[in-house]
Amino acid sequence: MPVGNQVVKAGPPDGREVFHSNCAAVQVFGHVTSRWGIWVLLGLHDGPQRFFELRERIEGVSEKMLSQTLRNLVRDGLVWRRVEPTVPPQVTYGLTEVGGGTAEHLSSMFGWIKDNAGAIVDRQARYDEAR
Repeated sequence: MPVGNQVVKAGPPDGREVFHSNCAAVQVFGHVTSRWGIWVLLGLHDGPQRFFELRERIEGVSEKMLSQTLRNLVRDGLVWRRVEPTVPPQVTYGLTEVGGGTAEHLSSMFGWIKDNAGAIVDRQARYDEAR
C-alpha cells in the first residue's frame, strides 16, 4: 500500500506485523499516539472546534505542531477539516466516524490511567526510594 513515496507492507500474516515499522497500522498508530495526536483526538471528542480553540485547549502545543498533527490525522481519515470562505478563512476540525471510535478508546484508557494515577505515583515513589 503506498504511503507518500514509500510502499507500506502489511508485515507477516502471523500477528507479528505490529513489530514492523513498515506496517500501515503501526504508522497510523504513531500519529494517534504522538505527543499531540492523543490530545487533539481527545480535544475533538467533545465536538468540532476551530484551530485556535484547539490550540488554546491543548496546553503547550505550538501552532506548527498542532497544524502538523492535524494534517496527519486528516490524511489518516480520523479528522475532517472544513474551511469557511470568510476573510480570514475560518477552519474547523472534527472527528470522522473512525476518529470518534479512536477517541472513545483513548478516552477510556485515559480514564483508567486517571483512576489509577495515585497508585502509579505511589509505586514510582517506592521504586525511586529503593534505588
